[in-house]
Amino acid sequence: MADPAEPSPDDLVLCCFLWSMPGQEAGLQEYEDQVLALLPEHGGSVVQRVRSTGAATGPREVQLLRFPDQDAADSYLEDARRLALADLRDRVIARTELFEVAVLR
Repeated sequence: MADPAEPSPDDLVLCCFLWSMPGQEAGLQEYEDQVLALLPEHGGSVVQRVRSTGAATGPREVQLLRFPDQDAADSYLEDARRLALADLRDRVIARTELFEVAVLR
């Protein structure tokens, strides 16, 4: 049986770069822990989640997210529980870049 987090060729895979507000690295992690927990309810999963060691000026966290299709991704992004955390998100996240990627084998 295939790993449910492993993307198939038909899946939508999104890459997310996240920069924290100064001093809010732990807050970014807390927020992401909460919203990423919603993924399975929308058919999504985390393929990979990594954090910067702090030695670079790039994003604090990088995620690869898998969804079966665009509708599932949109459902996750529009989840009322996720949107209810907008104030926390605004306090801890300085910048987000989200874009579709192809997984190379």
